Amino acid sequence: MKQPVKSWLIATSIASLLAAPGLSQANAEVDNLSKDPSNWATWGGNYAGTRYSTLDQINTHNVKNLQVAWTFSTGVLRGHEGGPLTVNGVVFVHTPYPHKVYALDQSTQSVIWEYAYTPDKDIDPNQVISVMCCDVVNRGLAYGDGKIFLAQGDATLVALDAKTGKLAWKIKNADPKVGATSTNAPLVVKDKVITGMAGGEFGVRGFLAAYNIKDGSLAWKKYSMGPDAEVGLNPEKTTTWVDGKTAPVGKDSSLSTWKGDQWKIGGGSTWGWYSYDPALNLVYYGSGNPSTWNPVQRPGDNKWSMSIWARDADTGEAKWVYQMTPHDEWDYDGINEMVLLDLPMKDRNGKDHDKLLVHFDRNGFGYTLDRVTGELLVAEKFDKAVNWASHVDYKTGRPQVVKEYSTHQNGTDVNTKGVCPAALGSKDQQPIAFSPRTKLVYIPGNHVCMNYEPFEVEYTAGQPYVGATLTMFPAGVDAVTGIKNGSTNLGVFTAWDPTTGKIVWSKDEPFSVWSGAVATAGDVVFYGTLEGYVKAVDARSGNELYRFKTPSGIIGNVNTWSYKGKQYVGVLSGLGGWAGIGMAAGLDGESEGLGAVGAYKSLANFTKLGGVLTVFSLPNN
Repeated sequence: MKQPVKSWLIATSIASLLAAPGLSQANAEVDNLSKDPSNWATWGGNYAGTRYSTLDQINTHNVKNLQVAWTFSTGVLRGHEGGPLTVNGVVFVHTPYPHKVYALDQSTQSVIWEYAYTPDKDIDPNQVISVMCCDVVNRGLAYGDGKIFLAQGDATLVALDAKTGKLAWKIKNADPKVGATSTNAPLVVKDKVITGMAGGEFGVRGFLAAYNIKDGSLAWKKYSMGPDAEVGLNPEKTTTWVDGKTAPVGKDSSLSTWKGDQWKIGGGSTWGWYSYDPALNLVYYGSGNPSTWNPVQRPGDNKWSMSIWARDADTGEAKWVYQMTPHDEWDYDGINEMVLLDLPMKDRNGKDHDKLLVHFDRNGFGYTLDRVTGELLVAEKFDKAVNWASHVDYKTGRPQVVKEYSTHQNGTDVNTKGVCPAALGSKDQQPIAFSPRTKLVYIPGNHVCMNYEPFEVEYTAGQPYVGATLTMFPAGVDAVTGIKNGSTNLGVFTAWDPTTGKIVWSKDEPFSVWSGAVATAGDVVFYGTLEGYVKAVDARSGNELYRFKTPSGIIGNVNTWSYKGKQYVGVLSGLGGWAGIGMAAGLDGESEGLGAVGAYKSLANFTKLGGVLTVFSLPNN
């Protein structure tokens, strides 16, 4: 449902600001908007997803003077992931399901238009909420062709006129009645909008889809597992990493790794983030965990769940694919963001590479690959608490599983204790930032371990298909050395060298850092904490320079932009998400919330629910 534009004056102003280009220019438009630091036009700030801004008005010397410039309450209590988009002076803010979208005028901090979700006749919002794993969050909006795109929780995708909020078109991407939902931030690429879906805990079959931005018609759709044609695999041209080199995947590379028809309910959802290299015309993303969480029930490598993908943006065909965690036994969902860096490095054989892809997986390994070829360059632990695998074999690309922590080997109805990291990973969905000035990546992380007990589960469409009971607790070791120290922190914020796979510095945080970070040319890195602090640290040393307690816990991404010559930093607070599911959904059992409730119980002593956009700037003079 749209609300009318508040005034003719505002309507005229916004119409001029958001004049829509032709469809053929949409790609260049997003690219150009991203290159102008006054905007924050994609989830990652640019197609590469670096979450870096060239703005330097706020720097290491003056960030201590930061003040709240203005705030905006979303009126919604559940978890607020993602962050505000800023396009040509207008700030766009979204809320969790059932959604609202606000277009905000920065000069008056008033609402230009408001979109409120309306379910289709065959959709029961309560049923949708019941199948949204880990809170009803949404990771944000996309902009392109004069439209705002929102992937709604009920697995529909809507395009809104950016000037008025009027619904331009709406399509059904998947079916929530079988447990498929949407939580991702779409990405506009050329004349298409890229989106995925969630539901790995309900036995969906994951896919990535591209829709034409003009009318919402389907351009292509490629699954994470199944027959080659449906997955978009060319047996002779699509490559993967084997025996120390890339080689064709061969015929039926997915089907041959599943027992019978299990691939039809095999998971591999795609609810994370999407990046794009215009020069290579490749879209990058990760596929999630195989279904069920009980590994004993699904023998095989379960390809291509838990994989990094590079797909042609026009056809969806895969150029290369790399599986990080074959036969996942711990729910190390592989959907975290792919960040594209142009950074020279030599691989272990002395070969030069300069078009890199970095990815920090839930499994606790930080990967650097050549994004042109898919060659594996770096795979090292970015939190030394990780114990489920000793290392990644660089020749095969496979993690070397420690038998003690293999939930498959230990078997159904056996509680495997002390597995690190926990299922929510050494890092979950919260995106990293990269600074070309320091050449470092900044990782918001978790520092949590778990006990994991698989149990037999039968598939029923639309019902949970999890098959494991979990409890979580602090890692209790130093994140840099892995030495046991009895610590109780659940989070870390880490600086990492993507060319060497080394930790440069790391800061402990009481709770998981579930917020996306942003790095700036002022050599400041911002992130948020579950207790609600926005923090600014020195990009080179990690020393804390500023903190401010916002009204609720932060699971959103910190973004920055400028308006009328002034730099602003904005973040959505609003506790929830997997780490905050206990408070968001009113759960209190130790193993509820897929194991997270017990570990994060004490959060209630520090913050409460409530969605608020807080915008910061330096004082005048």
